[in-house]
Amino acid sequence: MVSDILQQSFLGNPVKAYGVALLNIGVGFVIANLLKRLILGRLKRWAKRTTTTLDDQLIRLVEQPALWLLYLGVCYVSIQNLQLSDMVSQLLEGIGVIIATLLLLQLVDSVAEYGLRIYGFIHRAQPNLRQSLNALIPAVRVVLWAIGIVFVLDNLGFDISAVVTGLGIGGVAIALASQGILQDLFSYFSILLDRPFEIGDFIVVDQLAGTVEQIGIKTTRLQSLDGEQLILANTDLIGSRIQNFQRMAQRRIAFYLGVTYGTNIDKLEQIPIIVSHIIKGLPQVAFDRAHFAGFGDFGLNYEVVYFVETNDYMVYRDVQQQINLAIKAQFDQVGIEFAYPTQVVYLSQAPEPFKQLD
Repeated sequence: MVSDILQQSFLGNPVKAYGVALLNIGVGFVIANLLKRLILGRLKRWAKRTTTTLDDQLIRLVEQPALWLLYLGVCYVSIQNLQLSDMVSQLLEGIGVIIATLLLLQLVDSVAEYGLRIYGFIHRAQPNLRQSLNALIPAVRVVLWAIGIVFVLDNLGFDISAVVTGLGIGGVAIALASQGILQDLFSYFSILLDRPFEIGDFIVVDQLAGTVEQIGIKTTRLQSLDGEQLILANTDLIGSRIQNFQRMAQRRIAFYLGVTYGTNIDKLEQIPIIVSHIIKGLPQVAFDRAHFAGFGDFGLNYEVVYFVETNDYMVYRDVQQQINLAIKAQFDQVGIEFAYPTQVVYLSQAPEPFKQLD
């Protein structure tokens, strides 16, 4: 009786074959749960011993998608021995592709979000980085889902090129309209990952200079020295030469001073010594050199070079002011005069004028 029922055919397969498939699925689910407890249990115990909670979050994010993918694999393997019609096979295959793609997207999305969180944790000292990453996560998610939809359509037998071609003029118009937005979006990714500048950096782009206030998906905003806000497209920034003064480990300064031609040789030899003593006595400053550089139109010129051991612009200006005041005081003390643009006119005795002839 039972054997007769098992031998009966249903949809091209004996009932026994369906029973074997269900049994395989049940055994596979049991094995999958055992593997889950064994592997994930060890991973969770390892994660609890670490000081950070990021690994615990990763396990929670990956646990369910990975388990359901394993279940799907068990079902796929278990029904391979069944003789199914082409329509049923295509239907099951399509459902399997959709479910597998959704699970994979969820898994990849979780891992990508976790990676961005890790990046933000490592660079947590950078201001406003979390805001930038929160804006980046939805963009990454959109890209992943777009790839997933294309993958599903392709595996379901749709001609992707024909679908794109079928969009016609409307698709071309949308593509042209979104071209600039996509360029700015990819430029934003480049800025975020390559980090040519960060919020708070003082940068110069072509003839524009200012402090970075905000890095958005489409634009970056600078606060200029005059106070106005400069809004620059990310695409323009990536295509421009950027000077980032915040990245300087030290600032090199070269300046010139001139003394009058009437200064005697002894005082000329004292000038480099005076200047070097002044600069060496200041904190955060490294003296490089001071030389009699040449003869100018209005005086004898000296070149002085030193380094400020900080990238702070205000510190540099304060140091230069101290140096200038100290040089002026020392020169006044030893009687050295600064040169300034002057013109001397020498008049010789005029010849006796010619007498006017009557």
